[in-house]
Amino acid sequence: MATSSSLVFKVHRREPELIVPAKSTPHECKMLSDIDDQEGFRFQIPVIQFYQYNHSMQGKDPVRVIREALAQALVFYYPFAGRLREGPQRKLMVDCNGEGLMFIEADTDVTLEQFGNPLQPPFPCLEELLYDVPGSAGVLDSPLILIQVLYIIL
Repeated sequence: MATSSSLVFKVHRREPELIVPAKSTPHECKMLSDIDDQEGFRFQIPVIQFYQYNHSMQGKDPVRVIREALAQALVFYYPFAGRLREGPQRKLMVDCNGEGLMFIEADTDVTLEQFGNPLQPPFPCLEELLYDVPGSAGVLDSPLILIQVLYIIL
């Protein structure tokens, strides 16, 4: 197992793209609750999840499958394709405008085993794996969700 300081690898990313709902969705504003509206909650939370290769996916492009599934899911969960806006007295609302969530495809030349076993927080090299898309760091007027699909060699 390599330590995070000794592990060297490259991540190759495609250009970020917006995934929009597969069908037309309502254009409306949904007010957030007073609990959701708290100043202390106005930040992003990075999450990293690993999934083993599933042999039933043989011959299928996982990125295409995920991209299409997200577009279909956004039809029913359309607020996630919107943007947070601030109203009077800094009240937060979701502008359900169908602009879409941010999606990035990437791959790397490192194997999962090189990160160590078992994979547990704090995760080494998190900053190298996750991409901070320029202009998406704030919570207002940015995509509500940023998903990166990263191929890691098994």
